[in-house]
Amino acid sequence: MSGCADLVLMNGNVITMSNFTQKAEAIAIIGNRIAFVGSNSKCREFIGSNTRVIDCKGMTILPGFIDVHNHLVSYGLKLDWIDLRNTFSINDLKKLVRKRIEEIGSGKWVFGYGWDQEKFSEKRYPLRYDLDEVSPENPVVLVRICSHICVVNTLALNIAGIDSNTVSPKNGYIDRDSKGEPTGILMEEAMNLVMSKIPKPNINDLVTAIEKACFEAIRNGLTTIHVVSAQPDEIRAFQKLRREGKLHVRIILYVDQSMLKCLRELGIEYGFGDLFLKINGVKLFMDGSFGARTAALMEPYSDNPAVTGILCNVDDVKENVKLIHESNLQVALHAIGDRAVIEAIKIFKELNNVDLRRHRIEHASLLLPEVFSEVLRLGIVLTVQPSFTISDFWIVNRLGDERAKYVYPISSLISSGIKTAGGSDCPVENMSPLYQIYSAVTRGKYEGVKLYKYTESECVTVLDAIKLFTMNAAYAGFEEKIKGSIEPGKLADVIVLSENPLTTSPERIKDIKVCMTIIDGDIKYSCL
Repeated sequence: MSGCADLVLMNGNVITMSNFTQKAEAIAIIGNRIAFVGSNSKCREFIGSNTRVIDCKGMTILPGFIDVHNHLVSYGLKLDWIDLRNTFSINDLKKLVRKRIEEIGSGKWVFGYGWDQEKFSEKRYPLRYDLDEVSPENPVVLVRICSHICVVNTLALNIAGIDSNTVSPKNGYIDRDSKGEPTGILMEEAMNLVMSKIPKPNINDLVTAIEKACFEAIRNGLTTIHVVSAQPDEIRAFQKLRREGKLHVRIILYVDQSMLKCLRELGIEYGFGDLFLKINGVKLFMDGSFGARTAALMEPYSDNPAVTGILCNVDDVKENVKLIHESNLQVALHAIGDRAVIEAIKIFKELNNVDLRRHRIEHASLLLPEVFSEVLRLGIVLTVQPSFTISDFWIVNRLGDERAKYVYPISSLISSGIKTAGGSDCPVENMSPLYQIYSAVTRGKYEGVKLYKYTESECVTVLDAIKLFTMNAAYAGFEEKIKGSIEPGKLADVIVLSENPLTTSPERIKDIKVCMTIIDGDIKYSCL
């Protein structure tokens, strides 16, 4: 590229994440592409009368962050729900429900998100009887932080037609008391018995939710987001924003498995779309979550020996994986427990050219060393969420001392050469890539998380943690040639940070501020 730049960033500490030029001082951008990376003096040659020049005053410049596992629409919608993440007792939870009902009046649905019974003083699940005390006239649905469990009140159960005679659905569970009556706790697919009765948001609601979520994403330095389990109405909302020129974050969709047949009939393959909105693959499930004790384990849970989790029907998953593979689409297979991961690998082994499709295992949370070589041989991409090392503060008790050593083994994955990319699982976890990077580097050391004692060796270097959300993340979406590093010819997606994460003390990485986010050559956010 040659000619005058539209935008120039000068006097910066440019960490390119490139294998060719590690550091630079300045960047020149022409249109939506990076035209030059190098010294201040040479970059001045790109400055013309209409060039906007920004003096970065020594601040750090990185490639825009990429989140490979995000429930963006859900996050946007949940911004209007009751925030239950900082509740520390069932009584606190009830107070917040009562307050919301006072605000909206009787008869309307009440939604909340983010509770964790491990934080409660009562050390138990909230039950319908607890909710009934404060919500006799409003149906209530409160989703646990993992999104794999919800608690509902009696009115919500009645609306859904759930009673003592209701059979738990396939891949789901209705919790019951000693008399066989539902307690209000619904796990996995059983949640849909109630969720299906909730009035769906219309297209304008979804558009508003996406706009809110995208603003927060941009503010956190995200320039590309892989949206998983995307539903048809959500895709329509994304398309509406794209048509109107209002989609300011690049979106890659991994659609809900219910849409597989439609994709096949339409002949859609990975990469269908444009630089701001495309379809890459399909999200499938192999199991549940550790928080719900529905992640599928080889041996029982240490804190509940009667339970080994829920493994989805292997034949069904195998058939869907085969169809996705044959359709030239990318598989994004949720597998958390060791049994689920092993079954996922077995399924992928039956396919040809897995590495060419870059099929993914989402989470891969409990990964035993003996499966590493097969993951590497097959070319499977693992997408990890580092902040689980902090939020799952109870994981040692749940899995026991021996298995805890193999939880979220990010450093071992990287050193083994396995393609590993970073996501947030937002809204389950913090959207901020800098918080995720901090989590990968520190693993709960400064929070006093018990897991750190067992897995200190799995702390990664800051540079490797950044790679999870730049180059490695670009690879996971088939975009390493246009994203993930600051190089001439690549898309002009860059961010400016208040401090250099490579030299900042590890405990302060999470506090670094995103001062500017540039997407497609346009400044989308700035606090300079």
